[in-house]
Formats: sequence, structure tokens, C-alpha cells
Amino acid sequence: MSRNITSLRKLSLVAGLLAITLAGCTTLTPEQQRAEDEKTCLSYGFKPKSEAMSNCLLQIHLDRRADIRAWQNDRPQFSTPMVIYQPVVVPR
Repeated sequence: MSRNITSLRKLSLVAGLLAITLAGCTTLTPEQQRAEDEKTCLSYGFKPKSEAMSNCLLQIHLDRRADIRAWQNDRPQFSTPMVIYQPVVVPR
């Protein structure tokens, strides 16, 4: 009986951690991302539909792309498939 309770506790702990982890994973649509970026630039004091606002939005976009490139370049080499090639010599 005690063993079943311990297993149940472990299972509920794992399920809880999984739920918390998945709750943190959200994906924004491009429209939602744009709205968030506009809020950010407005909070900096830029006026809507101004050149400064456009530059702010562009800079946020370029920073995000640079972060993605840096993340892709920092991945370990073993995350890509490895091909091992060994020629076979056939005597005549």
C-alpha cells in the first residue's frame, strides 16, 4: 500500500512539472508579436506611424533574428546528423 502511494506521488509530481513546463511554452502569431513590439516601442515614447517608431520596430525585429541565428550557431555539433564514411577497397 505504501509503495503505491509513493508511486502515485511521484507520478503526480512528474505530471505537475510537465504541466508547469508546458504552460510556459507559448507561441505568438505574427500579429500578436507585432502588437507586443508596438507596445514596447510606445512604452519607449515613440509616436505611432512615425519614422522613429518604424526604426524601433525594425531594430526589435533585427535583434530577434540575430538572437535566433546565435542560438542556431551555439547548438552542439552532435545535434546534426553524423555521416560516417569508410571506403571499401575490393582487390582485383
